[in-house]
Amino acid sequence: MVMLAVLAVALIALFIPNAGLWIETSWINWLLAVVMFGMGLTLKLSDFALIVKRPKDAIIGCCAQFIIMPALAYALGKLFHLEPALLAGVALVGACPGGTASNVITFLSRGDLSLSIAVTGLSTALAPILTPAITYLLLRETIAVDYAMMFQTIAIVVVIPLALGFVLTRLFEGLASRLAKCAPIISLTAICLIVATVIAHNAHEIRSSSAIVFVVVILHNLLGYFFGFTIARLSGMSASKIKALTIEVGMQNSGLASGLASKVFASMPMAAAPGAIFSVWHNVSGAIMVEIFKRWNPDEPEDTSTKSGAKKTTSQG
Repeated sequence: MVMLAVLAVALIALFIPNAGLWIETSWINWLLAVVMFGMGLTLKLSDFALIVKRPKDAIIGCCAQFIIMPALAYALGKLFHLEPALLAGVALVGACPGGTASNVITFLSRGDLSLSIAVTGLSTALAPILTPAITYLLLRETIAVDYAMMFQTIAIVVVIPLALGFVLTRLFEGLASRLAKCAPIISLTAICLIVATVIAHNAHEIRSSSAIVFVVVILHNLLGYFFGFTIARLSGMSASKIKALTIEVGMQNSGLASGLASKVFASMPMAAAPGAIFSVWHNVSGAIMVEIFKRWNPDEPEDTSTKSGAKKTTSQG
């Protein structure tokens, strides 16, 4: 449902821009704040307890998140000679933490949901420091990056709404529980509006731009899955943890990337495009990963009853 909704909105905004032009670009960060507040409502103390109980898994996931994706973003941007605005957008996607979409896809893939939530929470908590720092390191020779503005924006649209949602569940459990029931549809609506805004306001540029930006975004996501899977496997994790880490690394909070781009790189509107494209694509690839991972369960013992029964029948015959 999420994939189809986001994809439909993106296509409408791309080919009928007027359908999304009524949404002001200044709304993006507020819409993102709504998404983060909804995420905060779903967080529990036990989610953070996992970081203490199993620090190795969470740290590996967080390090992979903030090393692999930024490195891939920079390498792909340079390899395909992206113009500065698109390079900035791809770099922002790479430098952002994981998003709630990764938790949903992990759950549907029968992965370790606790690990996914822990890595998302930890990477989001570190985002105000690491996202501006990584973006600055990647773009310092190409574009001027306002570190202070980026830090402030992340604090306002990510940390504060997330913390408010989390605190609300502690102080007003009944109210928070009722709000949490509505959070998924509200968050989905906010994400669709973000995608519609970015694509509608840049529809002409996106349609006329080279297909390279789409290739880079798709490769960024797929290579993120590949390296996430590889690192998790080399770390000796179980299949459920491998699923969680693979998805966590490959799927980014691309809505945050679009919001930051529209604020920090306001003079380059196309900088928000990679985040919007990523938002659409990773829902498509996420659905594919669900189908693959639901069938991949190497930790489950093989059911030999049928085989042994077949052998017994054969021997008796």
